Amino acid sequence: MRLLVLAAAYPDPAGETGMYYVHSRSKYYVSEGIEVSVLNFSAKNDYVLDGIHVYTVDSYALEVRKQEFDILVCHAPSLRNHVSFLRKYSEMFPRIVFFFHGHEALFCSKVYPKPFWYDRHGKLRRLVQDCYDMVKLPALRRCIEKYSPKSWFIFVSQWMYEQFLYWTKTDQSLLHDRKSIVHNSVGPLFETLSYDRASSKDYDFITVRNSIDGSKYCIDIVTDLARNNPEYTFLVVGQGKFYEFNEKPRNIVHIDRTLPHADVIRFLNKSKCALMPTRIDAQGVMACEMATFGIPVITSDIPVCKEIFTGFDNVTFIRNDNPESNFLQAYRKITSVELMHKNRKFCSENTVAKEVEIFREIGGATKP
Repeated sequence: MRLLVLAAAYPDPAGETGMYYVHSRSKYYVSEGIEVSVLNFSAKNDYVLDGIHVYTVDSYALEVRKQEFDILVCHAPSLRNHVSFLRKYSEMFPRIVFFFHGHEALFCSKVYPKPFWYDRHGKLRRLVQDCYDMVKLPALRRCIEKYSPKSWFIFVSQWMYEQFLYWTKTDQSLLHDRKSIVHNSVGPLFETLSYDRASSKDYDFITVRNSIDGSKYCIDIVTDLARNNPEYTFLVVGQGKFYEFNEKPRNIVHIDRTLPHADVIRFLNKSKCALMPTRIDAQGVMACEMATFGIPVITSDIPVCKEIFTGFDNVTFIRNDNPESNFLQAYRKITSVELMHKNRKFCSENTVAKEVEIFREIGGATKP
């Protein structure tokens, strides 16, 4: 079986890490005997990464289009990239699989919280995004209607599927027997390693985000909880300017950078509990990785988190509108739980392996 994967960005040998979750999937597919090529809409040159050939748009138009593929895989389909590509080349692919990860199927300003007050660029981006979304959503619906007879649709959560239907106004019957809910998988280290509850701890709480300036990640809530509970120590990991504009309590240690998974795990083992509130998320992979690793996790009492963490004994919830009301109670409760087994809900056999099953089913190929 041969796949062509479309992605707005993709990791490269120079250190670009955009949409790494697409590359991790690609590597798994290859390990299962599937041949994978990638069209990276952001690439300026062709390259090979971990044995996977990655092409530019121009290379596809000149050379790669001469190849035959069984399935076209569209991650986070966009109007500018994916829909434009489909208009030109859709007839060359017998099957199409669309992956919906988040913002690509939402009216963002009506779903995501407002930017923090100091984020002037965020406010401008929000206005531009509004204009784009008014065009994007009906165009996406028309794309789905046109290609649905030969397509399959994968959503990272039930919440994402319901939001997709609501904002795109797609007729549910078009997807009735051609959709799947398949969660994003966690990183391999979180699958194989487990939280060391017995090791000495330097921090009571740890929060890890790529950016602390995204208001959906609730760094303001974390900071208020730290300020109101000075007897506890909080570690905040993530890049951003939040503490340039907001006073950082003395009991917060801030590491102003992103960390590789190995370092994240090292700090998790130095912490008693992960504190990962969120105002909105399609899944929240970092929190899923922490929960899979086995550290106690406190996250937000919102529908998507309740859905995603069903079955995890080491996860509990606080209210975003009044986190103090049960914060310490939740902390004491969840840190007293003794896990009897590792929950593998987000491990490869229950995530990317399901995607491979779908490819083989709709592509008519059996396992080699």
